[in-house]
Amino acid sequence: MASSDDRSALAQSLTSGYSEWIAEALDELPECFLITDPAIPGHPIVFASRGFLAMERYAMDEVFGRNGRIFQVSAMERRSVMEIREAVREEWTVQISLLNYCRDGALHWILFHMCPVFEAAGSGRVVHFLAAQVPVPPRSRARSRSRWCGGATGMMLRACRNELQMDEDLGCSRAEESFVDEGLGCSHAEESFVEMRSGGVEAEEPPVATNCEKEKAVNAANSIVSTLNRYSKITGRVVCGKRCCPVGVPLLNFIACPR
Repeated sequence: MASSDDRSALAQSLTSGYSEWIAEALDELPECFLITDPAIPGHPIVFASRGFLAMERYAMDEVFGRNGRIFQVSAMERRSVMEIREAVREEWTVQISLLNYCRDGALHWILFHMCPVFEAAGSGRVVHFLAAQVPVPPRSRARSRSRWCGGATGMMLRACRNELQMDEDLGCSRAEESFVDEGLGCSHAEESFVEMRSGGVEAEEPPVATNCEKEKAVNAANSIVSTLNRYSKITGRVVCGKRCCPVGVPLLNFIACPR
């Protein structure tokens, strides 16, 4: 849990750029999302929506200031991990299906839509990343295997999660490690879980998100960016979802800059 000084710095990540009312405004949004700050060591979570906390069964104090990677079984999804790392490094948008686990170890699929939030003037630097999440229900026969989180498997998942949290507590300096584990190798707990899955628990293929679910994720991100843009105008440090930058710098994000 973050110290009082750390919590103050995390809170200022939002209030300094969007006014003291931003947390209350974001709290009213129905979308499920996280906001992280790449400028703070460890790229911590500086806001988690009510929808996110309800879906993942966490309290705000349990995620505030933590690494977003505590929610992913990263060793299970190496390709997705690489996509997220590249998106953070290159400061562009990514939308992929991810297997998340809740606080109690229950597994569920989400459509993960992460995008950068840019300064609208000056250097056009990234000031925050936001990650909107849309639950993706299991399809067809996968439905009968969607709850392989109980018993010994659930215990192993919790051990895996605790080990990742211990790694996170040691410190994390690179922004791209917000949602993924450094290095893509398995810890001992993860290796055991891999063996358990391959030795009796059949792995599920990611459910294909529908166009409606994809559109819902994009609309959620647009709504959040619009709120950030509106409140950033109060402080004069305007942000947008598209890099407003000099000619020659590629526009990597497809979310329109609110006017």
